[in-house]
Amino acid sequence: MSNKSIAQGTALPSADEIQLIRKFLNDTTLFLGPDPEIMQNHDIMPRTDVEDACIHKVSDAHTVAKIRDRIQAGCDEGYEMVEQMGAAPGAKWGDVITGVYSASGDLAIASAGGVLIFSALVHHPIKFIIKNWINDPTVGVRDGDGFIHNDSRYGNVHNTDQSMIIPVFHDGKLVCWVASTVHEGENGAIEPGGMPSMAESPSDEGLKMSPFKVVENYQIKRDILTFLQNSVREPKLQYEDMKVKLFACLRIKQRIEETLNTDGPESLISTLRLTMENVRAEVKRRVSAWPDMTVRTYIIQDSTLRENCVVKINCKLTKTGDRLIFDFRGSSPEFTNRATNTIVAGLKGMLAQVFLCYVWPDLPRGQAAFAPIEVITDPHSIVNCSYDAPNSQSLMSIFTGFTAGQHAVAKFLYSCPEKYTKVHAPTFNMINTFVWGGVSQHGETLGNLCADLNGMGAGAVSDRDGEHALAPIFATMADIGEQELNEEEVPFLQLVSKKMTRDAIAPGKYRGGQGYTMMVATKDSDQWGFMTVCQGAKIPPLQGLFGGYACGTYPLCKVKDVDVYDVLLNKPHEFRHSIEEIMNERPFDEASYTTHHMGMGFEISKRGELFMISQGAGAGYGDLLERDPEAVVKDIEEGLMSPGVATRLYKVKFDPATLAIDHAATAALREQERQARRARGVPYAEFVKTWNQPRPPAHLQYFGCWGDDVGTLYSGHPELTHPADQPQPNYMTNPKDVRIAELESRLAALGGLKEEKQ
Repeated sequence: MSNKSIAQGTALPSADEIQLIRKFLNDTTLFLGPDPEIMQNHDIMPRTDVEDACIHKVSDAHTVAKIRDRIQAGCDEGYEMVEQMGAAPGAKWGDVITGVYSASGDLAIASAGGVLIFSALVHHPIKFIIKNWINDPTVGVRDGDGFIHNDSRYGNVHNTDQSMIIPVFHDGKLVCWVASTVHEGENGAIEPGGMPSMAESPSDEGLKMSPFKVVENYQIKRDILTFLQNSVREPKLQYEDMKVKLFACLRIKQRIEETLNTDGPESLISTLRLTMENVRAEVKRRVSAWPDMTVRTYIIQDSTLRENCVVKINCKLTKTGDRLIFDFRGSSPEFTNRATNTIVAGLKGMLAQVFLCYVWPDLPRGQAAFAPIEVITDPHSIVNCSYDAPNSQSLMSIFTGFTAGQHAVAKFLYSCPEKYTKVHAPTFNMINTFVWGGVSQHGETLGNLCADLNGMGAGAVSDRDGEHALAPIFATMADIGEQELNEEEVPFLQLVSKKMTRDAIAPGKYRGGQGYTMMVATKDSDQWGFMTVCQGAKIPPLQGLFGGYACGTYPLCKVKDVDVYDVLLNKPHEFRHSIEEIMNERPFDEASYTTHHMGMGFEISKRGELFMISQGAGAGYGDLLERDPEAVVKDIEEGLMSPGVATRLYKVKFDPATLAIDHAATAALREQERQARRARGVPYAEFVKTWNQPRPPAHLQYFGCWGDDVGTLYSGHPELTHPADQPQPNYMTNPKDVRIAELESRLAALGGLKEEKQ
């Protein structure tokens, strides 16, 4: 009998049998991994029948505004609680957010300060809880419960961020959720501090907490807490900040309950829903006012944090009608065994930051501000990696993705007659700071980072210079913190801290805000080390705007075989307070002086050895030759720029002793430079013949598309290509193995390496 006959003769299963089969499959699910349906969607959920009924009862604009302001104040209060009581450096210096989410899991109202990137991320784990745990008899969601989460694959930036999530009930019905998220740092990863650049798989990245229940009856479950403390280097930090996040959520819950008791659940539910819908509609209205056009840009990463290479973040931004589409196709393929990948939700979170902080800062903080904006990526790319690829250093890709978006959006904003903030050149986008770990002077095992990552130089704007090292792109309402407070807990000193780095500039008609120098040296521990986890030592990680320039490059500098504490005690005149002086003058006899790219893996530091970096500068805006000569001289007077650099860049003539400007000579120099520009210029058709090459150079490891052909991706060599829609593994050789092979090759060339006899 044929298969067709068997199929025709077989009775269809009954409804009871189908139900039994479904129950069996549900009961025997092997693993509830990250849900693509949840993780790929950043829009707000459809309006529910309950929300619709509440809106029909309460929609008065004054009532909605009153309740929204009250909830906003509650979120801000919770944010302040975490910042004041948190143990993690990130908590103390504003790497925090709190928010209220609808019953469907959408972020309606977030704290005004803190890390707004989370505004487009924490809804994912709540929706996972709703989908999987509410009706699960072994878990459930009840009044008094609390859930913890950190795994970026279920919705977060990277695993060093931990969220506490609690449901809010009224008369037995779920009305909303409250959450608090903090960059905790230490999470038990392969390197201390929570952001391992050495991770070659997700198994190296420490705690990977899918959303699970850790609180019942508003009490942290001690068995789960012990497991989490046993999984990290800082059990005290894990416990303290779990409590802080929980009580911040409870304070916000208290404010919500006050609203429920005074205005009723309909008013609260209506306010949360209308806030999101109104913001979403306003975003589409504002996008409609932009000109219909396409802008193309790209940003280059100069390393994987373990080796130098050229990694492309490709971006095409298109606006048509009320549609705004970010197209990142052509960006580098994911690195199978490097941690600089990001899941696409992280990229979306950073793009939401662009709008909430730099384009429409007047909009209420929430998920809806980015909800109608579209994002396109290649599968298994560095900005949309698979769940099998490590992503503990996703900041490298989401920050450069942010800058590509910021650079492109500025062109639209410039062309739009109605603006809600000034046109802004890209802000510096790397966390130039020290991650540290080891045994402290108090005998405690620690791992975390310095808050100097919060000091990114701001980009110039359309009518003034950028702010110096003030705030990071991911938390514009954050703080840099006081290193002196940190020194009570850790065994190293910042011998130079918050000193502006001379000539670390991004020139333009308006220059970018400059970064500051950090010099650290271990003092009171034999088991202490540092790492740096950023890019930009070879190629600037941003672009200038409308003729402005990018910033410079910023390597790590190290001075070994010296104890600077002995120098300061016995020969203080030998110490210098800038990287420029130390590396050029080399004041310490018999010390070794080296530079390093900014992806240094964890390295044990001896007492008194110097590790030196500086924060980068924001991008410049406008033509250098249009800069006011008095502004140039002011930069010299403030120690931001040397006279020689000022003269070379800006073509300004001044007296070297008095700095008095010769305006006539300056005008002549600038006109001379304009004539030289014209002489150097060639017609575009001729320029591209020499500029465009058919493929990447063979001597550079290049990753991503070449030119406008986004359908073909390169993976380190001109001969290594694949179609963008057919991902291939992209493994990098261990740098130690590369070095061993180089040395063996040199030995062989010298006749010092003989083949072993078989």
